[in-house]
Amino acid sequence: MQFRSVLSGLEDIGQKLEKGERLDRADGISLLRTNNILGLGYLANEARHAKVGDQVYFNNNAHINYSNVCKVRCGFCAFGKDLDEKGSYTMTIEQVVERAKHFASLGATEIHMVGGIHPELPFSFYVEMLQKVQESVPQVSIKAFTAAEYDYFAQIEGVPVEEILKRLAKVGLRFVTGGGAENFSQRVRDIICPGKLSGERWLEVHRTAHKLGIPTNANMLYGIIETDEELIDHLLALRKLQDETGGFYALIPTAFHPKNTKFEYLPQASAVRTLKVIATARLILDNFRYIKAYWVSSGLQLAQMCLNFGANDLDGVVREEKIYHTAGASSPQEQSEQELIRMINEVGLTAVERDTFYNVRKIYEPNPK
Repeated sequence: MQFRSVLSGLEDIGQKLEKGERLDRADGISLLRTNNILGLGYLANEARHAKVGDQVYFNNNAHINYSNVCKVRCGFCAFGKDLDEKGSYTMTIEQVVERAKHFASLGATEIHMVGGIHPELPFSFYVEMLQKVQESVPQVSIKAFTAAEYDYFAQIEGVPVEEILKRLAKVGLRFVTGGGAENFSQRVRDIICPGKLSGERWLEVHRTAHKLGIPTNANMLYGIIETDEELIDHLLALRKLQDETGGFYALIPTAFHPKNTKFEYLPQASAVRTLKVIATARLILDNFRYIKAYWVSSGLQLAQMCLNFGANDLDGVVREEKIYHTAGASSPQEQSEQELIRMINEVGLTAVERDTFYNVRKIYEPNPK
């Protein structure tokens, strides 16, 4: 029996990686289009091992979606509602604080807070909300708001986004979420989210946060209408900003879920597309340490497979996730730490409980065989 090389069709890219050469746009497109899934996974897994070792991270986190009222109403979003629409809600600050206290009592070390572009709430609401959450659970890190929200806050206050970030940092903001990125292609944005900030503005908000010493994540939506070229261009734009600032921690590729959206006629992203996106992101983003396999988006079993395709973070416990579940996600709304540890150890990797800033809290080695 004659065996083909594991890198069949990917030899040139493998040689570039072996020499330490940076991959370019054409390489990225080739990776997304290869039929050699195992070879792609091999390259991404080796790159992950070389850069960050064999540790996979998770944290004890919780989500608070303080409101689903949004005046932008992106076509791909099933979560947002109009102000007077059935099912719309806006939590009071007191309710937000109570949820934060409850999650902290369960051991959460991070509160992830995002909402919609609310047409009536003043900026003072958000300042007070963060301040009171921080005062009530000072041991918990606040990761809050998307670039779209920061851009809106700057508009309603009539000040630069830098001033918005400074004010919020004074009352408890520690980390900026990666949301709102979707795909930076203006063609894609004109179709799926025409009322949202541009890709350039998203990058500018994150650049500003980085310059202020506030770390951020970066999201990337896939499996909707993007071309391979547009997906790679998105990654290259992130890589360029990371070269400039070094302020990104993790990339979070998120699969589009069509249920209850304006694009319900589209199929959900396949498992193959997910594995290709995760692996390609690892290989193109040579200056990102962490690539997340967001199990809420992909499902638990596929997220576990992604750990052998370059991913090294499973996000976390994720209590009360609402945004993906309103779009039909079949994953549970939270996951136990024990299950996340099992998922990681089962593929021979070391599970690491982290805090928001990837400081190690506990290490769980896989059982020797």
